[in-house]
Amino acid sequence: MEDKFEGQIEGRNPVMEALKSDTTIDKIYIQKGDGQGSVIKIRRMAQDKKIPVVEADRRKLDDMSLSHNHQGVIAIVPQVDYVSVEDILKRAEDKGEKPFIVVLDEIEDPHNLGSVIRTANGAGVHGIIIPKHRSAGLTATAAKVAAGACFYTPVAKVTNLARTISELKQKGIWFYGADMAGEKTVFETDFSGGVGIVIGNEGKGISRLVKEECDFLVKIPMLGEIESLNASVSAGIFMYAASKCNRKN
Repeated sequence: MEDKFEGQIEGRNPVMEALKSDTTIDKIYIQKGDGQGSVIKIRRMAQDKKIPVVEADRRKLDDMSLSHNHQGVIAIVPQVDYVSVEDILKRAEDKGEKPFIVVLDEIEDPHNLGSVIRTANGAGVHGIIIPKHRSAGLTATAAKVAAGACFYTPVAKVTNLARTISELKQKGIWFYGADMAGEKTVFETDFSGGVGIVIGNEGKGISRLVKEECDFLVKIPMLGEIESLNASVSAGIFMYAASKCNRKN
């Protein structure tokens, strides 16, 4: 089911955030004998919300786990639709803010996707857009790395990224592609107004058609011996640079 979020959340913090955000949870599996720290809070919150808690041994949780890092807690959730691009724009409108969007062009590593979602939430991004094909999706691994942020920062899937960017440009959003060929650095760029940040594939960068739709190509200055940064790290630098231009705090 390509257009659905996988139906389980793994790890203590992601499950805690899901409980806080009123995400519908059908059942929570907790490792038998684990009654310390955040697990106590999870049990209490689940009891308050009348969510069944099932004790299971470590082997069963290991067999269930998709992320292989469940920390003794797995929540079963109904499958959730990705949002539409219009939903993301509506989110910005409801907050009385200019749209702040991140476009991920064929990011393949779910760890990178999860990390971007987590940082996007902190930076005030209204939503993330990914392509339907050749891209990591909202797997259990991505959700685990996002540490619950996927329940607050929506993700839209589109068939054609270049066309989507072209349509959003007509709505007054400027697109900034992260590319070492950029004339200005991220610290010299004015991100005022509606912003779309484009981050390319881990190895190939931004694809040609998507790059052609970007209004600006912007680079991160590299002062050491290596030539590039991890995609999620680059995205974080761009997001906070843009956030600084558009927010008072």
